[in-house]
Parts: sequence; C-alpha cells; structure tokens
Amino acid sequence: MKVKDVMTKNIITVKPDTPVKDIADIFLKHNIGGVPVVDENGELTGIVTESDLIVKDIKIHFPTYIQLLDAIIYLGGIKRFEEEFRKAIGATAEQVMTKNVYTVKPESDIEEAATLMFEKHISRIPVVEGKKVVGIISKRDIIKSIVGESESNKE
Repeated sequence: MKVKDVMTKNIITVKPDTPVKDIADIFLKHNIGGVPVVDENGELTGIVTESDLIVKDIKIHFPTYIQLLDAIIYLGGIKRFEEEFRKAIGATAEQVMTKNVYTVKPESDIEEAATLMFEKHISRIPVVEGKKVVGIISKRDIIKSIVGESESNKE
C-alpha cells in the first residue's frame, strides 16, 4: 500500500508568520497535533507540533519581588520579564517550528513512513511532491489502514 492511499489530503497549513496562539487554536479546533509550515508558494519550510509549542524558545522567567507594606518591589527589574512575555505572546510559527522536516512522497510505501516514524520518534510526516505539501500521514492513518486491511481480510 502506498502513502497516497492513506494520507490525509485536505490538510491544514500555516504560514511562517502565523502566531503561536493561532496555531494552538487550530490544534484544539481540529483535534490535530501538528501542521506543516508553508511559504507563499505552498512549499514546505517546517512543521509545528504540540511539542514545539511546549518546549521551544518560550521560556519566561518570572521576576523575583518583595512586598513591603502595600508596595511590590521587583528585584532585577521587570523589564526583562516584560520582554520575555512579549516574545512568548508574539512568537510565530517560524520561531518555534522544526526546520529539518522528514518527508515522504505519495508513491512511498506505507512501511517506509512507519519505519521513519518509529526510528525518528515522530507522529506525522508531510507528504510532498517536489517541495509542495500534498498531504500528511500520521500514525493514526497507518493504524486505520491496518484495521481496514484486517476488516477486508475477514470478508
């Protein structure tokens, strides 16, 4: 069986300047865990996954403070905190995406995609023709194909 037989064809993509908040909203709204990042020509530039949103470059160090009577005195200044917070809120796909993306072609065997997922510890792989994204294959797609094969074998 080929990747094109089981891949998701109607995929959601984002642009490099898509805000992280919008990407998180897309994940929740569509119950997905990753989106390819494409340029204005539809060419793959990266992928953003749930892991990218959780661990990449968005670290906020809350300022240390003391409270004296009714006043709060920040030690080390609040400016650094404000800059880090602004960065976290304003982070974009390009800032958090994985740039070295493993891909497969529509004509690749499903076994190739499954092996790549297993060896590289990834859950989804963009399917490309040239540099253009034409689909995405996930572990769930592969499992559906296995269940479908076993169902057809019962008949």
